[in-house]
Amino acid sequence: MSTWELETEIESYYRRGEERERLTRNARGRLEFARMQDLLRRLLPGEGLDVLDVGGATGVHAKWLAEDGHRVTLVDPVADQVAVAAALPGVTAVVGDARELPCPDAGFDAVLLMGPLYHLTAREHRVQAVREARRCARPGGVVAAATINRTAGWSDHLLYRAGGHDKGIGAEASLRVVREGVLRYFDQDIFTTAYLAHPGEVASEFADAGLEPVQYAVQGFPGYIPEIERLIDDEDARAHLMEGLRLIEREPSLLGASNHLLTAATVPE
Repeated sequence: MSTWELETEIESYYRRGEERERLTRNARGRLEFARMQDLLRRLLPGEGLDVLDVGGATGVHAKWLAEDGHRVTLVDPVADQVAVAAALPGVTAVVGDARELPCPDAGFDAVLLMGPLYHLTAREHRVQAVREARRCARPGGVVAAATINRTAGWSDHLLYRAGGHDKGIGAEASLRVVREGVLRYFDQDIFTTAYLAHPGEVASEFADAGLEPVQYAVQGFPGYIPEIERLIDDEDARAHLMEGLRLIEREPSLLGASNHLLTAATVPE
């Protein structure tokens, strides 16, 4: 049994179930989902893999990974979410914490952290989670982690304000997150406690865990376009958008100009 505990406000937020459709209910979510699928399919080291989905919630990524033919084990600290994921074909789901995974050493070809790092506000806890991911990955396997970039809260505030929506975030509060990195809007209509990182911070945390990372901008700056649904939901425009994002995804000067970042590394042989 894990000695770690999930913060009450984070567990309460996820038990509300609002995140279950976040990647499908609007255009910005669909862009993030499409890009994560595109990136992971290119990064995974083969077919028919053993994949560990850490912090996988109700299985939004585990579902398509299993449909792609991979054997997926999902670990999440929220029992309600594990119960939903466990019903997915080809997915084994258990309760556990990213900082102390209930999994064997070198048991997986890929270990994915699609959410845990941005809910761990202490640096040592994030490094611990990456170390655990590395422990569970086989030599030559992949460790990949999603993070939220430092300016995401401020950018969201500007988008909401431009669209005439009040999400309960004041201008000064959004700037405080840019300065400090810690988002604590669990009593407002946006998200829960999270750490918003600079790309260099994430790279250094991977390095501290003994991994050499490569970083990819997920949505890139096109993710801030208010009318993004006109691109992501139009077949021709979507193809053009996705190809352009592949061309700029590793440009160092643009890594921070994206709400989300994917950091990946190959475990040394």
